[in-house]
Amino acid sequence: MMYPFMTLDDETEITHSEFLPDDKVKVYVEKADVKDGFHDMTCYLPSYEITSVHGFSKAEQDKYMEIIRSTAHLIMEFSKDGGFENASGF
Repeated sequence: MMYPFMTLDDETEITHSEFLPDDKVKVYVEKADVKDGFHDMTCYLPSYEITSVHGFSKAEQDKYMEIIRSTAHLIMEFSKDGGFENASGF
């Protein structure tokens, strides 16, 4: 299951999985694009391994990875508790 994490000003969505059996967390970045439909990127924490990128420039990838790196501790914590809404008690 994927949980919503963050929507950026440019309408980019960042979601994450629960803790996977291999102790990794999947982080998925997606942004609508008029021409291509969607641009997306998948990486895994805690290694920050990027496994796929479609449509994002290197500069965009770097920007989104910086956001993921700066919030990875939250993503990892929320993934243990069923996403932000469950972790925050909302």
